[in-house]
Amino acid sequence: MMGMMNTDDHRAVAVIMVGGPTKGTRFRPLSLNIPKPLFPLAGQPMVHHPIFACKRIPNLAQIYLVGFYEQREFALYVSSISNELKVPVKYLKEDKPHGSAGGLYKFRDLIMEDNPSHIFLLNCDVCCSFPLPEMLEAHKRYGGMGTILVIKVSPESADQFGELVADPNTNELLHYTEKPETFVSDRINCGVYVFTPEIFTAIQGVSAQRKDRGRLSLPADFVRLDQDILSPFAGKKQLYTYETMDFWEQIKTPGMSLKCSGLYLSLFRHTSPHLLNQGDGTKSATIIGDVYIHPSAKVHPTAQIGPNVSISANARIGAGARLINCIILDDVEIKENAVVIHSIVGWKCSIGRWSRVQAEGDHKAKLGVTILGESVNVEDEVVVINCIVLPNKTL
Repeated sequence: MMGMMNTDDHRAVAVIMVGGPTKGTRFRPLSLNIPKPLFPLAGQPMVHHPIFACKRIPNLAQIYLVGFYEQREFALYVSSISNELKVPVKYLKEDKPHGSAGGLYKFRDLIMEDNPSHIFLLNCDVCCSFPLPEMLEAHKRYGGMGTILVIKVSPESADQFGELVADPNTNELLHYTEKPETFVSDRINCGVYVFTPEIFTAIQGVSAQRKDRGRLSLPADFVRLDQDILSPFAGKKQLYTYETMDFWEQIKTPGMSLKCSGLYLSLFRHTSPHLLNQGDGTKSATIIGDVYIHPSAKVHPTAQIGPNVSISANARIGAGARLINCIILDDVEIKENAVVIHSIVGWKCSIGRWSRVQAEGDHKAKLGVTILGESVNVEDEVVVINCIVLPNKTL
């Protein structure tokens, strides 16, 4: 049966970087209750979206989450998702920051345990369609050490990211620079990669070089993927790019999480239509556009919901309520005729009758989205516009 071997003799593992509690400070007050990677977008934890995308990788042996959160914060999620996906998902806690490449290297023995031919590396706080099987195919064609997912952005916004130049014919990475002072390129790094195990030799090389030079500015085991690997290996026929034509956003702030929740809801139309709710206002509420409602939530048939709304467990939405472009978290009560627009309503909040909670809807502006922390009580007939409210307040 020799012919069987060459069809697919590769094996893959995926590593998802989830960061830690010191990192998500821009995500407050929402990250006060829950690690940012577990914050729900489109009704599923943020990290669920990259994990679910990994399910499409052929011959996937393991998924590792690497970060600084305490083990117990991820224990429940990791066991339930492993059961659901039928792929082992493990959380690995870093003892100290090692940089994006150093973190990978620290756990190299575990990562190489299944003897994979390919290692996917994904960042948890990016939102895209994660075209992983397509990247893998391209990566095998290129025959390099690594392939980077890239996207074309407006020239004005490019300098906030890692800009790169690739050969238009071969897609070889020719030049890479992190957040450059002057314009280099409108192609940026999406923070999604596939590598061969050679990546570990490359990371080890950077560490060894540092020890030789005796450079004390950075510890030898602190290796950044962008500055220490991507920049020096560019132009050496080692790294290649794969361009996504879909969407891509970074989820740094609650405002962006609301936008990304909408992007994932619209992706569900293609990937998981069963997760989206329908309704015309007869037996159930009127649903407009892409809406996710947790099965345990109670929504009055006279409510109007959508577009871009996700409603979490045990929420109660009263008669005549109107919800547009919002995330409603667990155990929220929205009373009759209340209006919620461009907002995130935290766990156990209560919004009174005829109240309005709203914002301008600019996802990038600091107060473009109204955010209510946990257990905020908005009384009847109160109007809340462009606010971030800390937990346990009454308005």
